[in-house]
Amino acid sequence: MWASNNFTVRQQARWVRMYSNPQKLSSNGVLDLRRKAGRLLKELREAQGLSQRKLADLVGAEYYTFISQLESGRGRIPPDRYLLWAKALGVEPRLFVRTIMRYYDPVTHGILFEGDETPEAGSASKSVTTSPR
Repeated sequence: MWASNNFTVRQQARWVRMYSNPQKLSSNGVLDLRRKAGRLLKELREAQGLSQRKLADLVGAEYYTFISQLESGRGRIPPDRYLLWAKALGVEPRLFVRTIMRYYDPVTHGILFEGDETPEAGSASKSVTTSPR
């Protein structure tokens, strides 16, 4: 049963109330973050000299248009594909996940990394370089 941001599930013959906070795509803040993530992905793809079609092949996307959608901020990389994306874009996996999390899940990113001075991938930190293909 759904009720605002709370939902109830049955757990071992009893009902447990849980909290859910889904990101609403209509939120301007979420859309802005997705667009920024898309620009970062495009920058990393171009730095590797990859076409959208080639990147789609490398990350197992069925259609290259999925890459276009991500780059324009209309979607997000499934977490189970982060390692493939990091490898394809020539970025160390932990750095890639940390950076993409900043855009896809800023609350968790802030909790985990607030005050940490480790650089992130992309234009925000030119000290991180991608490896040439």
